[in-house]
Amino acid sequence: MVCGGFTCSKNSLCALNILYVMVSLLMIGIAAWGKWFGLVSSFQVVGGVIGVGVFLFFVALVGLIGAMKHHQVLLFFYMIILFMVFVVQFSVSSACLAINKDQQCQLLEVGWNNSQTTQKDVEKTLNCCGFSSVNYNGTCDASCFPNHSCSTCAAKIQQHAGEVLRFVGGIGLFFSFTEILGVWLTHRYRNQKDPRANPSAFL
Repeated sequence: MVCGGFTCSKNSLCALNILYVMVSLLMIGIAAWGKWFGLVSSFQVVGGVIGVGVFLFFVALVGLIGAMKHHQVLLFFYMIILFMVFVVQFSVSSACLAINKDQQCQLLEVGWNNSQTTQKDVEKTLNCCGFSSVNYNGTCDASCFPNHSCSTCAAKIQQHAGEVLRFVGGIGLFFSFTEILGVWLTHRYRNQKDPRANPSAFL
């Protein structure tokens, strides 16, 4: 059986969706693990990651069922949703790779000011206080604070921000191309005839 045939398209689409199911379960598991062990105390961050994982799980489940049953309606909606996810993910990944240091600093400061919980997590993890300046008259969860030897969190975050953005952008681009591959496979698979089906039932 050549790879352009019905069986190969079906198996390829099933394998791709099994990969997505595994990725979604990994995202949910890591987020829950981080919350359980107190590595991340921000409910918004954990909830966002779990929400994306659950969404990806259901999309992959729709694609998997549609591929196994050659269900035209499920495959159509799966193809549309996957294409929209591709557009969003490709745009975000490209932005992560194209952002400069000034824009990084602005985005980090906005994120810093939006969540007190995130501030405490960062201060405790990186052993720093404040974003751009240290206020020893205030409060800080870092171990360096009692000794008045803390550096600003902006300096420590920016040391790794570029690497993290490049890593996230690269991973996002990789998965965005698997998504456009999934759209192409789904479109092709929908228009292929199941050799085991009744010929008069094919539309």
